[in-house]
Amino acid sequence: MLTGRRSADGERGGAPTRDRRPPAPYRWGVYRFLLTPRWWGINLFSVLAIPVCLFMGSWQLSRFEARAESHEEQQRTVARAEHARPEPLSRLLPVDVATSGRTAEVTGRYDTSRPLLVPDRKLDGRRGFYVLTMLRTDAAADGKGKDHAKDRAKDRANDHAEDRAEGHGKALPVVRGWLPGEADPSRVPPPPRGEVRVTGALQASESQTSPGVSADGGLPEGQLGMISAAALVNVVPYDVHDAWITVQRIPDGSKLKPVPPVRPDNTGLDMKAFQNLGYTAEWFVFAAFVVFMWFRLFRRDVELAKDAALGLIPGPQESRASQESQEREQGTEDASEQSRSPASTA
Repeated sequence: MLTGRRSADGERGGAPTRDRRPPAPYRWGVYRFLLTPRWWGINLFSVLAIPVCLFMGSWQLSRFEARAESHEEQQRTVARAEHARPEPLSRLLPVDVATSGRTAEVTGRYDTSRPLLVPDRKLDGRRGFYVLTMLRTDAAADGKGKDHAKDRAKDRANDHAEDRAEGHGKALPVVRGWLPGEADPSRVPPPPRGEVRVTGALQASESQTSPGVSADGGLPEGQLGMISAAALVNVVPYDVHDAWITVQRIPDGSKLKPVPPVRPDNTGLDMKAFQNLGYTAEWFVFAAFVVFMWFRLFRRDVELAKDAALGLIPGPQESRASQESQEREQGTEDASEQSRSPASTA
């Protein structure tokens, strides 16, 4: 039989061929490790972690894109406001992302009896303060005002009750400009008297996180840390619009400098927007790391399974059998030592 096989091989014109196919355990059992509890846990973790990381990264990216769009919208709003005609204040309230920065027009009378200052505000890198004056809008626009000469003649102690009772009280904070240095009321030019028409960029009420807000509590009388209806409710005896305007056209000869409008909170390309972009990269890196570690563990275990199937290293069953034999040998040695110990004692 062997001679015939060799002759047959010789007739083919070559050396005897060998079956190069690996044995069946090698072909079909090399990936059997994927069914172990360890790999069930690895696969379950990967299947859950990768979609979560991708979802969180996509969400952070959408937040950054929303801020980028709001920044572009603000730029367009500012560009339109430079050439657009002023709009009545009532059409722009309440202030939102679309109306913030637009030019508002309002008619009223300045409250000259309550000058207000907003300290610790910077302009062009210099420290100074805002000059804030309340503009009484209802008395002029709605026709609810009485004789202002009589109002000024009333006793200041009854001013709050009189204004509330007569119904002419709503006012709009107006930033007339900025002055450098420490907040000093004596340096502030007086506002115009009588009925005036004020035009300026509409702004939303400030909060503790608004750009430029740095002054804390404990300020002297007549000073505010931030411009908002909540901060003014205990300062003036009348209702206040939940908005304010900053005058952009200062009269010639005035020392005041116009305060440029700012973007609303949580909009624009600020530091928080770039934090969203950084979180996006982190979540995507986490997802890629999970995929990388899965393939690394998979490749390592495949190589170990191949080596075990080829007999290069002991497989799991051989390892368990070897361990059991070692335990049996150890038990036999312990038993023999215990059996010899009484004899040696005797």
